[in-house]
Amino acid sequence: MGIDVGGTKVALRIEGDGARAVRSVFRWPPASRSAPHRSATERDLAALARHVGLLRAEWGGPVKSVGVAMPATVDDEGRVLTWPGRPHWAGLGLHEELRGLIPGAAVRFADDGDLAALAEAGRAGCRNLVYLGVGTGIGGGVVVDGRPLPGPGRGSCEVGHIVVDRAGPRCDCGRHGCVQALASGPATLRRAATLLGGPVDFDALRNGFAAGAGWAVSAVQESGEALAVAAVSLCELTRPELVLIGGGFASGLPGLVTVVAEHTRRLARPGAPPVPVREAALGGLSSLYGAVSLARGQ
Repeated sequence: MGIDVGGTKVALRIEGDGARAVRSVFRWPPASRSAPHRSATERDLAALARHVGLLRAEWGGPVKSVGVAMPATVDDEGRVLTWPGRPHWAGLGLHEELRGLIPGAAVRFADDGDLAALAEAGRAGCRNLVYLGVGTGIGGGVVVDGRPLPGPGRGSCEVGHIVVDRAGPRCDCGRHGCVQALASGPATLRRAATLLGGPVDFDALRNGFAAGAGWAVSAVQESGEALAVAAVSLCELTRPELVLIGGGFASGLPGLVTVVAEHTRRLARPGAPPVPVREAALGGLSSLYGAVSLARGQ
């Protein structure tokens, strides 16, 4: 079983050799500002338990191993140290919770961005790449010679927290100007709403961008430029063969990858040709497929 734990939703997949795979997605229960952290965590865990149970019932067989893709910082024991997206999870023993949900199964954790990068590298047949996943936040990773940086036991590659604008908006990590604060899905929607002068949801942004509406184009262009700055900076350090842009927000917004590619070409310096920028093959499922690979021990 692979579990991709996101800030907005959770994706699950069970597969086995020669068997039909089953998959489901659910959104976290709405947050309540008045609810204490403990009850909010219990509500999340109840939703996770319910959907894990439903998928296991559909699968009908045993689950021997679970791979979990996490955007949070998790220690070696599977305890959540910090997660700005769901701060009430801090201190949660997720390893114990999942072992309770799936008795007898081995449980492994890894950073969602690292797993997504590895999954995309495998699909692309590329051993050296940069991957940026644009969703509720910005995750991603760098793969060098088939392995994620910085390597086992040294933490994850937090590409979403590369500072691209020192005077930029405050990020949920506490710094200003992280690429996540400028180019994530919510950041892009907030910018679009400011430019339009009213609320903007994802459908309105997508339709406005497709129609060439100035407010939508400007909002997406600024996000694309921030992503390009992060990508170019990573390319200067790691010399990849390919840059891939994925994640649920990016995959649902046709044209965003083209914007990033255009800004990347513009930022190229003499003697350093721009690295090709393409759409990730797995779309918003990169981390989920990476979690399944983790469960398989790959």
